[in-house]
Amino acid sequence: MAKLFVHGLSWHTNDDTLRDGFQQFGEIQEAIVVKDRATLRSRGFGFVRFATDAEADAAMSAMNNQEFDGRTIRVDKAFDRPLVLRVASRVAAGGGQNAGYGGGGGWRNNNQAPAPEQGN
Repeated sequence: MAKLFVHGLSWHTNDDTLRDGFQQFGEIQEAIVVKDRATLRSRGFGFVRFATDAEADAAMSAMNNQEFDGRTIRVDKAFDRPLVLRVASRVAAGGGQNAGYGGGGGWRNNNQAPAPEQGN
């Protein structure tokens, strides 16, 4: 199976619209528009997974830099990040409950005091 990364999507593009736009190139296993966890609004990108590499290649060639749902999109091969990197990125981003990824986090050595602020 071959997965494509589609970015530059219109904010109102949904899973069904994405699937409909790419189904002419072959059997689609999955079509997902990624949404923000807090607002449930589109983040402007998604993934389309085809049954074969040949179908994905045809879709990528035909749809890259084309207008789709009112916006010019980019289509690239998607690569799965190894599980270790997916977990590490969530841990590194920090944040608490309902903070999402990246909310007030980052790496910090708890044995160090924060640097003093510089006065003007």
